[in-house]
Amino acid sequence: MRCKTLGGILLLAFSLLVAPFATDAQLLANIPKVGWLDGGERTDKAYLHAAFLQGLRELGYVEGQHFVLAHRDAEGQLDRLPALAVELVRLPVDVIVTTGGVPATRAAMQASTTIPIVMSESGDAVGTGLVASLARPGGNVTGLSVISPDLVGKRLELLKEAAPMVARIAVLYYPSFPATSVGLRLAQAAAPALGLTILPIEVRTADEFDDQLATMRRLGADAVLTPGDPFTSAHLRRILHFAGTHQLPTMCGAREYAASGCLIAYSTNHAALYRHAASYVDKILKGTKAADLPVEQPRKFELVINLKTAKELGLTIPPSLLFQADQVIQ
Repeated sequence: MRCKTLGGILLLAFSLLVAPFATDAQLLANIPKVGWLDGGERTDKAYLHAAFLQGLRELGYVEGQHFVLAHRDAEGQLDRLPALAVELVRLPVDVIVTTGGVPATRAAMQASTTIPIVMSESGDAVGTGLVASLARPGGNVTGLSVISPDLVGKRLELLKEAAPMVARIAVLYYPSFPATSVGLRLAQAAAPALGLTILPIEVRTADEFDDQLATMRRLGADAVLTPGDPFTSAHLRRILHFAGTHQLPTMCGAREYAASGCLIAYSTNHAALYRHAASYVDKILKGTKAADLPVEQPRKFELVINLKTAKELGLTIPPSLLFQADQVIQ
């Protein structure tokens, strides 16, 4: 009898000890799970990830209380993305946020046709086949698209205004990144109206850079446009060093690149994109279907001009262009 009593006391004590952990696990299971699928090519991904979380906090979400984040990072090895996307689907997650553009989004689309997918940034979402249209994306994909004919044409226009002698612009592009190829076609379409010729310079591996930079010079390039894909951006310093050595004006796709020595940067604020992506997640978690959320394009673009680089190139930037700039680096 005494043994039974002791056994009962131990069982009760054990159940009281385990109960809080069981409750916590049950509560955690009921919290929405947000999948984060990252190609890992971007060198600035940490601050963009922080911007997304900030966007959720501004909407009242507390991580661990209102959502949990399941993070999968391909670390630049894009062939790992399909398997990582499948991992998120099997958890399962309630929504997948993709970063870095088309490869991550395509991997998520292949892994699931039902789980909502939010693109934190994509090149040309329509041109690359991610959505049917911006207004009516269809399927389970929505989010933000950052490339448009107007954007690419404006970059060429600004470069021509800063360096009127420019006529042959080399576009370094990474063909495995679909949005880059779309951007190249848009540049080729916009160039003739500005009296410009586009020289496509394809780079597939880091080992090809030296040869392709030499090809750029051999073809008579007098300026360089970098489309801003993660691969070429990872080698930006190498590109800028070559451009500086050969006195080539450069147009880059993100404002922070101007600080690295690019003559002009014209792009959207990427951190703002990632904060805004949080609003898509909020709407989806509250029941809105991805197909009912139009894909948005940024309305505001930032122009940054590096006067130090201009001086090294012997360029005088027109006052009208400086007046338009959001930032001038001295």
